[in-house]
Order: sequence, then C-alpha cells, then structure tokens
Amino acid sequence: MTAGLQDIVGRGAREGAALMREWFHRLDAAAERGEPAAYVFVMGSLAEILRAFEMHLVFPEINSLQTAVRHVAHEYLGAAEDYGYSPDICGYVKADVAVQLQGGKHPMGRIPKPALALATNACNTYVKWAEFWERHYRIPMVTLDIPGSRSAGEDTGGAAPRPQDLQYLEHQLCELIDTCSTLTGRPLDRERLVEVLGYTNRMAKSWKRILELNLATPAPFNALVDGTVYLGVLNALRGTREGAEYFERLVEEIEYKVDQGIGALEDEQHRLLFVGVPCYPIFRRFHEMFADRGGVFVGSTYLWFAAGGLDLGFQYDLERPLSSLAEGILRGIGHAGDAMLFQDRQLIAEVDRSRADGVVYHPVKSCRTVSTGLAGSRKAVMRERDVQCLYIESDMMDRRVVSEAQLKNRIDAFFEGLNSRRLRTAAAG
Repeated sequence: MTAGLQDIVGRGAREGAALMREWFHRLDAAAERGEPAAYVFVMGSLAEILRAFEMHLVFPEINSLQTAVRHVAHEYLGAAEDYGYSPDICGYVKADVAVQLQGGKHPMGRIPKPALALATNACNTYVKWAEFWERHYRIPMVTLDIPGSRSAGEDTGGAAPRPQDLQYLEHQLCELIDTCSTLTGRPLDRERLVEVLGYTNRMAKSWKRILELNLATPAPFNALVDGTVYLGVLNALRGTREGAEYFERLVEEIEYKVDQGIGALEDEQHRLLFVGVPCYPIFRRFHEMFADRGGVFVGSTYLWFAAGGLDLGFQYDLERPLSSLAEGILRGIGHAGDAMLFQDRQLIAEVDRSRADGVVYHPVKSCRTVSTGLAGSRKAVMRERDVQCLYIESDMMDRRVVSEAQLKNRIDAFFEGLNSRRLRTAAAG
C-alpha cells in the first residue's frame, strides 16, 4: 500500500477515535473543574441551542454504550439492579444510573454533574430517565413534546411540517432558551447560534452524502462497525467546527474508496441491511460472524434514528435560525420515530436502492421501542420483496442474554440460505 493510500484509507476511523477520546477528556476535565453540563439524548439533543450557551453536552447513551463495548457493562448493570432497578429495564438506563451513583465515573473517565436535564418524547424511556437526574441532582428538567407521524403513511422527514406543529415547538424552544438563560445568567447569543447551525448544516450535508456513497459496489464502509464510530462523532461534536471538518474529510476518504473500488471487505459476497441496535457485548465478534461469510452491512436503521435527523441532509435557514431549527427538529425526530416504528416502508425502498439480498433484524431485550413490531416488519418486507431475512435476538448491553453459539448457528443458516438462493438464481438464468 502506497504512502498516499495509507494516509487516506482508514483516516476516518483513526480521526474519529481520536476525536471521541478528546471529547471524553474534555468532559473529564470539566468534571474536575466542577463545570456544569446539560444531559441530553441523541434523538433531540438540541445541541445548537445548548452550544450557543456554551454548555457541556453529556450523552448518557454514548457513555452506556462504552461500558458494553469495553466488556464492563455487567458491573454497572449489577450495581443498578442492586440499587433496585428491574432486570427488564433498559440497559442504557441502568448503566447510566450506576455511573451517576459512582460520581460520574465510567470507562472513559468521568462526566460532569448536570445543571439541566433535557428530554424529548422521541423514545418512551427518555422522560422517565431524565426524571432520575432531576430527582438525583435536584436540577430543572425540560421536556420537549415533538409532534410525530399521525399514521404509517406519512412522510415526516420529507413533507413540510404542519404550521400548528411548528408554532407549538417554537414556543417550547423559547421556554428552553429562558431556562438556559436563567441557569447561565446571560441571554441567547444569536450570532453564536447561527454559527453553530452553520456547522450542523455542513455535517448534515456530509452525512447524507456518506450514506449515499455506501450504496456503491463494493460498499466502502460497514454500516454496523464503521457506522457506529461515525455516529459517535456525529452526536458528540454536532454543531462544532471539528465535527464539520471531520465529516468533510470523511466524504473525501469514502469518495476516494468508491473511485478506487476499495470496499469494506476484500470479497463482498452479500449486501445486507441491519435493523435495530448492535450487539455491543460481543460487538467485534458479532460483526465478524457476518464479515467472515462475505456479508457487509451497507445500511442500518441505526444510522437513521440515532443520527439526530442529520441523515436527511436538512439545511437550516440561517436567516431565521429559531423557526428553521424548529422545522429541522420536527423533520428529524419524526423521521427517527418512523425509522423505529414504521421501518418496513423505508426498508423496502432501501432494499431497492442498495441492491441488498439480506435483511438482519436484531430485537434486543433492553429496548422495547426499537424492538417492538420487528417481526411484523420482517413479514411485510418479505411479502413485498424477494429478500432473505434473519431474525436474531440478543441485547445491546446485557451479556447474560447473549449466546454467541446460538447466534452463530442462526447466522450460518442464514448465509446457507443466501448462497443456495444465489445458486438457484444462477441456474435459472
């Protein structure tokens, strides 16, 4: 491999990991200095407003994910269950509760205490989760009620929002701004808000382009493994110069890989779509069980609903920042909800766009929001398209309900079916 090729191929993974380490280091330093933060979620973080008030952002989902990837989630889950939480509660919530009970300590350092808890109705767990912070730290909590789809047939992400929905959300954004002003002792800096929105615009444009580039053959990145790294940066550095520059450089890398025919796998045999949240307790091994058989994930619903709406590529109007922000939130959160609850329609379209020959459904014990209805979605997709579908259950956090042997058996059978169908199609042709 030439020096130039070495410099660009893999650059996104290296720089993404470095940026996440730096982000955790800044949070650790903020905790040491006693600086306050806002605790937010990936679906509706309102990063633009909070950054305009120069507040640190803490994403409990990202912190909890780190405990599973680093194989220590069982310690945190056990601590939360000893505290009184049920084994059936969302694993992300329990890991975060344990982090708070330990003074903010987690595998990547320490997080600062919150001055504000911010939740949306994008996930049915968010509100109760934020109420824990409100009680534990005695801090104000702001909940945004974001109108979503009224039915499965709506195009929330593409259609113009209803005027009454925009007015309703703008009023709530003003209430959030008032709360932030009270906490920080200063008014909203409009120029700073416009600057942050500009960075988010650049990130959204790049992220949409990145998802489109992965439709190439061979797919330049794996939506499950590489995509998770990209998502971390997308959320943690949303609305920052570093985030905007990172994704613009990532577009350059992926365009180069597409032009050179460099794929995520040397021998791409099957193009797959992933539905749900990854199996983090055996994250690397889970990926290998597909990659070793030539399967690459070219798309994932996770890259839709956990991207905070940036997968739509929506561009904020910097001349009317607040009303445009409200429109972006309505589109993004509505689209995220559709990607979780009505994903069969999007999947059918994605099967056609990506030329996928397999769809992997991964319901998890910890998250009913993501997992509810996947069996019905599978039937709907198979009814509409001639595509092989795999339905495997495990968890995103709790290794006690993850059986690698059982997963491997199901995955091996899935690939046998894919290969048999390919042979039958070739013979018929």
